Amino acid sequence: MRSSHPRALAAATKRHLGDAALGRLPIMLAASAFVILVCASLVGVEAWLTWRARVVQLSEARIASNNVAEAVAQHAYDTIKEADTVLVGLVERVEHDGAGTPAELERLHQLLALRVRALPQLHGLFVYGADGAWITNSEPSMLSGQNNADREYFIYHRSHTGDAPHIGPPIRSKSTHEWIVTVSRRINRADGGFGGVALATIKMAYFKKFQERYNIGQAGAIFLATDQGTLLIRRPYDEAMLGRDISALPLFARYLSVSSAGTATIKSRLDGVTRINSYRRLEEYPLVVSAALSEAETLADWRTDAWRNGIMVAVIVLGIGALGFRLILQIQQRVEAENELRKARGSLETLNATLEQLAMQDGLTGLANRRKFDTAITEEFSRATRNASALALIMIDVDCFKQYNDIYGHAAGDACLRAIGRVVGDSKRRPGDMAARYGGEELAVLLPGTDVAGALVVAEKIRQAIYALELVHSGNPNGVVTVSAGVEAFEPVGGEQRPVDLIEAADKLLYQAKRSGRNRVGARAAVAA
Repeated sequence: MRSSHPRALAAATKRHLGDAALGRLPIMLAASAFVILVCASLVGVEAWLTWRARVVQLSEARIASNNVAEAVAQHAYDTIKEADTVLVGLVERVEHDGAGTPAELERLHQLLALRVRALPQLHGLFVYGADGAWITNSEPSMLSGQNNADREYFIYHRSHTGDAPHIGPPIRSKSTHEWIVTVSRRINRADGGFGGVALATIKMAYFKKFQERYNIGQAGAIFLATDQGTLLIRRPYDEAMLGRDISALPLFARYLSVSSAGTATIKSRLDGVTRINSYRRLEEYPLVVSAALSEAETLADWRTDAWRNGIMVAVIVLGIGALGFRLILQIQQRVEAENELRKARGSLETLNATLEQLAMQDGLTGLANRRKFDTAITEEFSRATRNASALALIMIDVDCFKQYNDIYGHAAGDACLRAIGRVVGDSKRRPGDMAARYGGEELAVLLPGTDVAGALVVAEKIRQAIYALELVHSGNPNGVVTVSAGVEAFEPVGGEQRPVDLIEAADKLLYQAKRSGRNRVGARAAVAA
């Protein structure tokens, strides 16, 4: 019996250890399954978020390219429309008034030169006879012996009787040798026969400069072409591409035939780059605009984020056995806290932006208020001092405004100020210009980089525009609401002048204009009526 006891004890111990191992096995399996499930879930979620981020990134790129295409299309339309409007008037004048006598030609020449000076996009305006000879143009002097009967636009109008505008392929100007885009209209004789061509030439550089304003990356592209597929201009700019036939590209062959506007991902046959391409066909003119962003550049940041996030997830997966459920919970809580914080910060930034705008805007006229004006004139004065540039100020005061309020009431006075404020606000032509309500019925226009002569032109246009409103004012000798203005410009040097000196100088000239009879602009040298 004693000899069998150790063997029985060993067997019993073995069975106990086996039972314990069998008892722990389901827990280990469950724990392992849990870890595997968590890891798989993390990998799956990260994969979905990465893919979703890619979708969002591409969606934002489509929106961006669409916005650029819309802006370029609007710019192209406005540019062509302004030139075409001049042509319509020019054709009507030549067809009905003629241009045969030297006096008529000289008047027409002066008119064309004036129109070119007024429109920065114009390279020139020309009128050709039925034989292609130059009749008149906007150049300082006529080039002798020139004939444009061989030009594409001339041949087109000679064989087409329609009165629609024609946009030709890019060509080099015979007068300046610059690359230009042509917009032309046919001139008819009294019997309906071909009488010649009126031509407006638009600087290629004008389109090029506008397209260069947009950040489209290194491999992005913008182009303007006719709806028949003749390329007018493309960014990146390449003279060899000008006038090239691109009608076989998928954009023309496949997409424009289905819809006049849209966005598609297309691999370019010109350079092999896959781009997110937004396109527009202009409604009034036979033009097509396209703005495209490189898909590879669009996804570059996404790829970086995807690699970084993938490595982070791998680290988390490797350490999840040690950190366990508590660490996962903490990460989740942290992410939620960051999301809430981001939302709160976004709401706060929106609120702050709204409050800042309200604090800097005059509630009645919608112009900048006195606080914003004081800040702006100080900043612009400092900038003018640093850059040794001119800074002009127009001070405007409504004539006999107290009588206006006494006669028509303060509600009508407020409406009057709002109308004047709109005119003054519309006088701004550059981003740096500022129109503000200085106080009461006194307004101010700040014009950086402008001398007295330039500011005087702006002030006179404002005065005339307000006079043209024809707001009845029986208390004003003119019978309508008028304004007086004072114009001054400084080129600040060192600390010799201050912003208040510019204000006082313009204000002094304003009251000089009032003493001289109102409804006029007072300048340093004289008072302009």
